[in-house]
Amino acid sequence: MSGRMASTAEVRPQRWGQTEALRVWGAVAGAGFAFLFAHLTFGLGGAGLDSFVDRWLYDGLELLAALGCFLRAAWVPGERVAWSVLALGMLSFATGDVIYDFAYSGAPSTPSLADPFYLAFYPSCYVAVVLLVRSRISTFIPSAWLDGLIAALAAASVGAGVLVEVVLHHSTGSRLSVVTDLAYPVGDVVLLAILVFVFAITGWRPGRTWTVVGSAFALITVADSVYLAVNAAGLYDEGTPLDALWPAAMLLLALSAWQGREDRTLANELDGRFLFAAPVVCGVVAVAVLVGSRFDHLNLLAVFLAAGTIVTVLARTVLSFRDNARLLDRARSQSFSDPLTGLANRRKLMLDLERGLVLDDVERPLLLVIFDLNGFKHYNDTFGHPSGDALLIRLAGKLKLASGPHGEAYRLGGDEFCLLLSLPKSDAESQLDAAVRALAEEGDGFGVSAAFGAAFLPEEAIDVSTALRLADQRLYAQKYHLHRGRGESYELLLRAQAEREPGVRDHLRGVAELSVAVGRELGFPADQLEELRLAAELHDVGKLAIPDAVLKKPGPLSEQEWAFIRQHTVIGQRILAGAPSLRRIGEIVRATHERWDGTGYIDGLAGEEIPLPARIIAVCDAFVSMTSDRPHRAAIGFTEAFAELGRCSGTQFDPEIVSIFRSIYSDAWDTHVT
Repeated sequence: MSGRMASTAEVRPQRWGQTEALRVWGAVAGAGFAFLFAHLTFGLGGAGLDSFVDRWLYDGLELLAALGCFLRAAWVPGERVAWSVLALGMLSFATGDVIYDFAYSGAPSTPSLADPFYLAFYPSCYVAVVLLVRSRISTFIPSAWLDGLIAALAAASVGAGVLVEVVLHHSTGSRLSVVTDLAYPVGDVVLLAILVFVFAITGWRPGRTWTVVGSAFALITVADSVYLAVNAAGLYDEGTPLDALWPAAMLLLALSAWQGREDRTLANELDGRFLFAAPVVCGVVAVAVLVGSRFDHLNLLAVFLAAGTIVTVLARTVLSFRDNARLLDRARSQSFSDPLTGLANRRKLMLDLERGLVLDDVERPLLLVIFDLNGFKHYNDTFGHPSGDALLIRLAGKLKLASGPHGEAYRLGGDEFCLLLSLPKSDAESQLDAAVRALAEEGDGFGVSAAFGAAFLPEEAIDVSTALRLADQRLYAQKYHLHRGRGESYELLLRAQAEREPGVRDHLRGVAELSVAVGRELGFPADQLEELRLAAELHDVGKLAIPDAVLKKPGPLSEQEWAFIRQHTVIGQRILAGAPSLRRIGEIVRATHERWDGTGYIDGLAGEEIPLPARIIAVCDAFVSMTSDRPHRAAIGFTEAFAELGRCSGTQFDPEIVSIFRSIYSDAWDTHVT
C-alpha cells in the first residue's frame, strides 16, 4: 500500500513525516488484517484470542481504515470534502461495531443503538460517490449517462429481487424491526446501483480509484447478502471468515483514497465501444425480473425498478435514433462539402451536373467553369501552408459571392475551383470577369491570379465526363499560352547571352541539366523542376550589363571590378522582373551567389534562408565552371573538382546538396554533359 501511495503524485503527502506515517499506517493495517483473517479462517493463536480478535482487533482495523481516509482529506487538498464525508461514514460504521461489541456484547435487540451508526454509512457513501463523480467526470453525454442509469436500475432490480426478498420472507417482530432489517438490503441495493452507474458512464473502464471503491462496495454487499441468508436460516456464527469481509471493505475504501486521480473524458472513453450492449443486456435482465415476478411474486420495489429499466431503455433507444439521424445529416453534409473552404466539393459537382443536364433549359443553359490558380505555389512556399490555407478560404469566400444567385461555387482540390452557373449567354462574360477578379489577390512579394476553361451545357457537351474534359482542355490551353509567353521571353534572353558569349549556351545547359538531376533526386514535382531549369539557364543573365573588359579580363579582377560583378544577380532579377511570368525565376537568380555561411552576395543570406533552387544551382554552376576552360584559368579534372566541392561543403555550399550531387554525379554527368 505504501508503494502505491508514494508513486502517485496527485495524492503524495506534503512532508517527509507524513510519508513515514503513512508507511507505518499501511504496515499496521496490513499486518493486523492478515492476523485477523488467519485467526478467523485457521484459528491462528487459538481460542484464547477470540475475544481480542473479535472485538479489539476487528474494531481497531475499522477505526484505522477511517483514520486512513481522514488523513487523505487532511493532507491532500484535492477532493477533500468527498473523502471527508466518506471517512465520517466509515467512522460511523466502526462506531456501530464498537457499540455492538462493547455495549451489547454481540447480542443486541433489533433495532439497537448500533443500527443508526451502521445505516449512516450508506448516505455518506452516496454523497461521497456523487462528489467524486462530479469532480472527475464532468463531461455530460446524454447517451452515456442514460446507459449508466439503465445499468443502475437493472442492477437495483436484481438486488431488490434477491436481498429485499430474503428480509421480507424472514423478518419478524415489530414494524420498526422489519423496517430496520429492510434498510440494510435497500442500502446495499442503492450502493450497488450507484457503483454500476459509475462503471457504466466510464465506459466500463473505471480506473484504479473506482475499481478499488467498487471492490469495497461489492465486499459489503456480498457480506450483507450472505449474512442475511445464513442469519435467516439460523446458521450464523460469529468468528467465521465471513466477519473479515467488513473490515476488508473498510480498508479497501481507505486504500482507494490514496490512488492517483484519473479524470475521464467520456467522448474518448466511449470511442469504439458497442453502444447498445448495456441497454440490450440490462433490458433482458429487467424483463427476466418482471417475468420472474409473475411466478414468485417479487416485491414491488424490484418490479418498479425493472419497469423503470425498460422505460429508460426505450428513452435510450429514442435518443439513439435521434443522434443517428443527426450524425447521418452531418455525414451527408460533409460528404458534399470541402472541409477547408466550406464550398461544395467534386462529388456535389458531379451530382449537380447530372441534374442540370437532365433539365436542358435553352433559355438559361449551364455554364461550367474550372479555375486553376497561378502563383499559389509560390505564395504557399513563401508564406507557409497555414497562410496558403487562409488565402484559399478568402478566395473561396469571394468566389461564392461572385457566383451570386446564378449557381454554386466548388473547390475540386488543391488550388482548383469551379463554378456551375445557370444564366443567359449574354451574362456569361460579365460573370466570368467577376469570378476571375474574385480569385485574384496581390500583395508584397506575391501575385495570385486564375486561369480558366469554360463550356456551355448541353450545347457543347451532353454528359458529365465530356463537360469536365472540355473545360479542362480549355483551362490547360489557356495555361499553355501563358507559359508560352514566358517561354518567348526566356528564349530572347538566352539568345542575347549566346550572342554576347558564344560558348555560354553549353555551359548553362550543363548547369541546368545537373540542377534538374539534383532536383529530381530531392523529389521536386514537374513544375518545380521546370522552374529550376529556367533559373539555372538564366542565373547569369545579369552579366549582359557587365562590360566585356571586366567580364573577359584574363587576369585577376580589382576590388572595384569585383563590386561590379557582384551586382549581376540584382541586375538579372531586374531584367527578369520585366516579364511577370519570370518574376519568381528572378528571385531565385538573385540568390544564386549567396553562400551557406552567409558571406555571399547580394543579401548575405545563410543556410536555409537561401532558396533551395539557388543552393542547387550554386553547386552545379561551380562544378561546371571548374571543369570548363575560363578566360583566367584552365579547366581542372573531375576528381579535383569533386574534392573542391567537398572542401567548400558547409562554408560556400549546402552540405546536403553537395552530398546528393556527388551521389548522382556519375550518371548525371555521363548522360547530360559528356
